[in-house]
Amino acid sequence: MLIMHGSIMQVPNPEIRKARFFKDFGDGFYCTNIETQAHRWATRFGNGFINYYEFSPNAGLNSLSFPQMTEEWLDFIADCRNGGTHEYDTVDGPMADDEVYNYVTDFLTGVITRTAFWELVKFRHPTHQICFHTKKSLQSIQFVNAKEVT
Repeated sequence: MLIMHGSIMQVPNPEIRKARFFKDFGDGFYCTNIETQAHRWATRFGNGFINYYEFSPNAGLNSLSFPQMTEEWLDFIADCRNGGTHEYDTVDGPMADDEVYNYVTDFLTGVITRTAFWELVKFRHPTHQICFHTKKSLQSIQFVNAKEVT
């Protein structure tokens, strides 16, 4: 399966990095299978690169998958965004982009109900992310090439 990582640079040797802020699935190396999303990631600060990788899923990895936004997905993201950790090698599923995460924050602080959250996000465009959390998981991806984008 082809996956992509958008960045300001070419990334032939991915690594796990700790972020300065909490992300949807925690610290790790984030990719997507949606090229337009990788393009948005790559160009958020100007010109950038879409890095392409061949991903070979490994049954030996401790993986968690959310095929769609669910109650479990919302609770998992809320926990990770609040600094929670987990033991998964990989996690994949929809992305809580800035707008969706604003709804998550509103839900967590009681500004909106869980029902209101689902009403607000049901018309969002499809997103996807897969996060590699361990060195072992990074062994399941191979750099193919990178393309500069503007």
